[in-house]
Amino acid sequence: MSNNDLIVSLDIGTSKIRVIIGEISNGAINIIGVGSADSDGIRKGAIVDIDQTVQSIRNAVDHAERMVGIGISEVYVGISGNHIALQSNHGVVAVSNEDREIGEEDIERVLQAAKVVALPPEREIIGLVPKQFLVDGLSGIQDPRGMIGVRLEVECTIITGTKAAVHNLMRCVEKAGLKISGLILMSLASGMMALTKDEKQMGTVLADIGAGSTTLAVFEGGSLSAVSTLPIGGDYVTSDICYGLKTQTEHAEKIKLKYGCARTDDAAEDQKFKVMRVGSNMEKEFSQLDLANIIEPRMQEIFQMIRQEVKRLGYHDKINGYVLTGGSVSLPSVLPLAQFELESNVRIAVPDYIGVRDPSFSSGVGMIQYVTKYVRTRSAGPKRAPKSKAAAASSSGTATASKPGVVEWFKNMFKEFI
Repeated sequence: MSNNDLIVSLDIGTSKIRVIIGEISNGAINIIGVGSADSDGIRKGAIVDIDQTVQSIRNAVDHAERMVGIGISEVYVGISGNHIALQSNHGVVAVSNEDREIGEEDIERVLQAAKVVALPPEREIIGLVPKQFLVDGLSGIQDPRGMIGVRLEVECTIITGTKAAVHNLMRCVEKAGLKISGLILMSLASGMMALTKDEKQMGTVLADIGAGSTTLAVFEGGSLSAVSTLPIGGDYVTSDICYGLKTQTEHAEKIKLKYGCARTDDAAEDQKFKVMRVGSNMEKEFSQLDLANIIEPRMQEIFQMIRQEVKRLGYHDKINGYVLTGGSVSLPSVLPLAQFELESNVRIAVPDYIGVRDPSFSSGVGMIQYVTKYVRTRSAGPKRAPKSKAAAASSSGTATASKPGVVEWFKNMFKEFI
């Protein structure tokens, strides 16, 4: 294998940090390594403790390295949160070649022109997604290379985020001894993995229900139209179990994963389990039905909030279905509950790769697919590194040191996207 055969994604979530190593062989993706670690220093999807987050990233990377026996030096990092915003913009340039044939340079110039937009001082551009190109007024063009024209235009969606959130994320990854190959919007990556071309065209909501937050991405007309983040997720279910059964959070999480059911209609009253209660040395017995009576109202609330948010965004009548992903949709009976509450077509998206067939891996696998299709060039990609802490320490740098690499990545993205 060459150095360019590996792509590594880093998904920093509220409950888990996941590292996924993908090997590209003849255009096909094979998942060869997965590492995960408990996520400390993250609350509701936001970094609240740099040092704890750095240690959690290192633990996840070490886990993945031990699985495949190679060192990880570069990663593609997923970014999400309520600070993300989308805005449409338009770029126009004159074709530079004398024979008026549109080339790579013209495409890059028009994409750069589209990035010229007034932003508040606390925000910065973290991505750009072309919707269509226009050549001398002719619209609907996806790839204008080789066409003849005088005027080249692009309609695109600009992804922006707050500088504080972006730079804190980058700082954590760099302090963990990793080089950032690029930042990728998680909603785009998950959409790449979870949605079909028709679903993106007809109007679909992708709901990623994580531990600390729920991220909504509305796809319409073949592209990402809106994003939103709700501050509620699986941790709230765990918290409810905590109070309902009067037990510790650690025990509540294990009980949820082992005996949880999202609907009381599907819960078994004869399935019993014992719980050690807070302030007592005695265990008390509960049934799966008791647990479902706690879980169902919170899951109903989550789906009701999703529906209200889609309505607030103005897409309620344009949506033909919902696709669910994220760790919290793994609970039994989530699908029928979602179909009832959302009153629409609903399905759960799961990556179709050995070792990651779980909704919680959707974002990480989606990033690898996204990079393979749109971002990756032959000159880029994680390289095999010696698996030593000294090498990792020497490769760590400041945020400013890695910025040229990120800028270069954006340039490559513009070339490869179309």
